[in-house]
Amino acid sequence: MRSMLLFYTLYLLCLSLGLLCVVFVSYWNSTWRGGFAWDGTRLQFNWHPVLMVAGLVVLYGNAAVLYRIPLTWGQNKKPWKLLHAGMMFLALLLSILGLCAVFSFHNANKTPNLYSLHSWLGICTSAMFAAQWVLGLAAFLLPCSPMAFRRLLKPVHVWMGSIIFSLSVAACISGINEKLFFVLKGNTNGTQPYSMLPPEAVFANSLGVLIIAFALVVLQILSNQKWQRPEPEHDEGISQPLLREDS
Repeated sequence: MRSMLLFYTLYLLCLSLGLLCVVFVSYWNSTWRGGFAWDGTRLQFNWHPVLMVAGLVVLYGNAAVLYRIPLTWGQNKKPWKLLHAGMMFLALLLSILGLCAVFSFHNANKTPNLYSLHSWLGICTSAMFAAQWVLGLAAFLLPCSPMAFRRLLKPVHVWMGSIIFSLSVAACISGINEKLFFVLKGNTNGTQPYSMLPPEAVFANSLGVLIIAFALVVLQILSNQKWQRPEPEHDEGISQPLLREDS
């Protein structure tokens, strides 16, 4: 009982921190960065941090802890597999749109692509995420997948999920810092320098702290073995695909 109470306390904290992350990144870009557009200007770039934080961190993290919710343990696993895959697909879609926003903005303004550590980390994480989702679809949802392949991939899938989530957080944190260095240059663009910690810097740094706090809660939920979904000796989540040939 105490363990379940602790879980739901952390899960509520997870949901709250995730919502705050999305609110903070949206408010930052709408208030200090001028809002949003899709016209090749800097307003188009503002979609990039919003979509990456919402998809690659918040939605991804919530999809990752879905199987840990105790209320789902006594229910058929297949609908939750479908929900997990759907949430991950939506997270992937948002991250792809976020990448399109920044690449399109760079190309329209003759800015080089993929030259910073942040961009390397972000593109590698997105590529790993796409590969992880495709492999998960092939292994756990398609009827043609061999049982041996599903059993082999499951622990790798879980491990890679945590790795991708951690890299996503690192990419977002480095991106926030990089953006602040670009826009808060002092007298050259009418702003206070980043080193003076103006209100925008305080707010964006707070966003970074919220992202880290969200990540720590997600990783704590994932690392607690007591909150792993109990599986029967004959694990239908591995041995049976969701999309059965006779369905």
